[in-house]
Amino acid sequence: MQCPIDGSELVMTDRNGVEIDYCPKCRGVWLDRGELDKIIERSAAQMAPEPAPREPRYDDDRGDRKKKKRGGFLDELFDF
Repeated sequence: MQCPIDGSELVMTDRNGVEIDYCPKCRGVWLDRGELDKIIERSAAQMAPEPAPREPRYDDDRGDRKKKKRGGFLDELFDF
């Protein structure tokens, strides 16, 4: 299949059970019927609110370190 924008050959990849067609040249992404619904369902499940953090039981010296930002489902899905 060719990219409707620049005519390049689209590349198909499977990300977490969702088949995605993308153009390596313009980085456009195309989804078939139902694939967007799958992405929405999976990202909604992952974005569910996390329980409130518990108070630490002891003092530690890790308070000044920056926490690494956790990538979400969509970050992993569209990381080409």
